[in-house]
Amino acid sequence: MARRILPAGLALAAALTVGMNSTNAEASPPGTKDVTAVLFEWNFASVAKECTTTLGPAGYGYVQVSPPAEHIQGPQWWTSYQPVSYRIAGRLGDRASFQNMVNTCHAAGVKVVTDTVINHMSAGSGTGTGGTSYTKYAYPGLYSSYDFDDCTSPVSNYADRWNVQHCELVGLADLDTGEEYVRKTIAGYLNDLLSLGVDGFRIDAAKHIDSADLANIKSRLTNPGVYWKQEVIYGAGEAVQPTEYTGNGDVQEFRYAYDLKRVFTSEKLAYLSNYGEGWGYLNSSVAGVFVDNHDTERNGSTLNYKAGARYTLANVFMLAWPYGAPDINSGYEWTDADAGPPNGGKVNACWQDGWKCQHAWPEIRSMVAFRNATRGQAVTNWWDDGNNAIAFGRGTKGYVAINHETSSLTRTYQTSLAPGTYCDVQHNTTVTVGSGGQFTATLAPDTALALYAGRTGC
Repeated sequence: MARRILPAGLALAAALTVGMNSTNAEASPPGTKDVTAVLFEWNFASVAKECTTTLGPAGYGYVQVSPPAEHIQGPQWWTSYQPVSYRIAGRLGDRASFQNMVNTCHAAGVKVVTDTVINHMSAGSGTGTGGTSYTKYAYPGLYSSYDFDDCTSPVSNYADRWNVQHCELVGLADLDTGEEYVRKTIAGYLNDLLSLGVDGFRIDAAKHIDSADLANIKSRLTNPGVYWKQEVIYGAGEAVQPTEYTGNGDVQEFRYAYDLKRVFTSEKLAYLSNYGEGWGYLNSSVAGVFVDNHDTERNGSTLNYKAGARYTLANVFMLAWPYGAPDINSGYEWTDADAGPPNGGKVNACWQDGWKCQHAWPEIRSMVAFRNATRGQAVTNWWDDGNNAIAFGRGTKGYVAINHETSSLTRTYQTSLAPGTYCDVQHNTTVTVGSGGQFTATLAPDTALALYAGRTGC
């Protein structure tokens, strides 16, 4: 969920969590394309168009859409994370537009992941975006007071498992996911989305749901092996840990994003030579990674679009580096961290009306095809200058160099690429690799170079 709070003035939430598989868990998005474009708060019609014009052609395997369920009214983005019914009737579109989006994206070769909010309902009373009247513990035809946990005070102690998983995340009515009726009802909601063709789920605030409860819910799905990505934010010494959820599916590895910010901001890129499990993270096969997401770009814990070249290069590195399944956060400009999407979620065109469209930035978009082409290849030929210039290969399939120094860098690189002409997809210029696998190039400050097999002409 968003860690945002509710009605005008509740405090910002602490970390939320999300989830995706269970018994027959899919480790990383299934298929040969594991990059997800997270089109945050894009309406369904705009997502459909983007699948056709950009995501499919670029090689994105998945698109993640914001929660589709009816929710509380209000202009803030976090209203999407306070459902009041499981009807598809939010600000982003109705059931017909959602179905059309799924069909259109599938036709473009892009699978659909839905951000799902099943830990809680709303924090107040009113009328939802689809006309449903509700009060905090009463959602007509769906839930009554008997379906919520007995603890009606906010989560206050992350060292106490019971408090984290039974009390209310920032005042939101906490569903008792240990109950048969609640489990059946949540599974019914997810099965309805599956009937519309959805390929996977991000489970928001998964940390606040017992992993066994999530496994039970997932086992009730028409496709219990569906892709399942869980938001479980790591906290040192906390009672609930991300590793508890890997039996259900992928888990979002927040430490990856936190540490990338620190390395790109105040440390050395040379430290990244063993990034991933070598840093104590989750196993790559069950890790969902990102440079930023809708929560972290606002709370300052990670890089965001305002960080300029550091942000771009961090995304380039993530897509080039073989760890986890990467999400590309694609949102909109903001000064008010609570502000909802421009035009109510309608994207007339990228880079207009405040839409940032990071998934379509040339430096980022070009690396999606690089990642697909180098899938399964280990890191080879690592080089660094001991500071902020690095380069590495992906077996015989690709090679990347990143210069995060303050001056230009000219050198001869050793690769495992076959000799020939390649396109540097970061600059759309050709590079010739000699018979010994070497090439010479000059990189300006804060730029990268990327070559991969199969891309010879620019």
